Amino acid sequence: MLEYNVTARRIDHHGSEAGTKGARIVLDTDMQGRDDAFNPAELLLASLAACMLKGTERVLPMLDFNLRGMDISLHARRQDNPPKITRIDYEITVDTDESDQRLDLLHRNLQKYGTIYNTLTAATELVGTIRRKE
Repeated sequence: MLEYNVTARRIDHHGSEAGTKGARIVLDTDMQGRDDAFNPAELLLASLAACMLKGTERVLPMLDFNLRGMDISLHARRQDNPPKITRIDYEITVDTDESDQRLDLLHRNLQKYGTIYNTLTAATELVGTIRRKE
């Protein structure tokens, strides 16, 4: 079983930071918001995107999938009472010459084997598509 460790600390009323291994992330914990850091909801979306990107790197050799590039766009909806993310929509854009069936295979693998993907899909509505770059 894998385990993960992150620490976080308040710097001041304007922000905080989180760290793991040798990495640090500035967190937007300012009540007014700040443009130079991810807020908690944006971190959640970034985590999902990172899960899909890392999952892609894992399955590319197994599928012998030819990939030149990948972009992921995500959008979350939040309700106020109680505050929670009610839906996450995503679109994966893949730069490849692979067939539509192979694109679908890649997408199914990302859905089936993604740790963050599976965690979130159990907690909220997660809807996404994969398409070829135009």
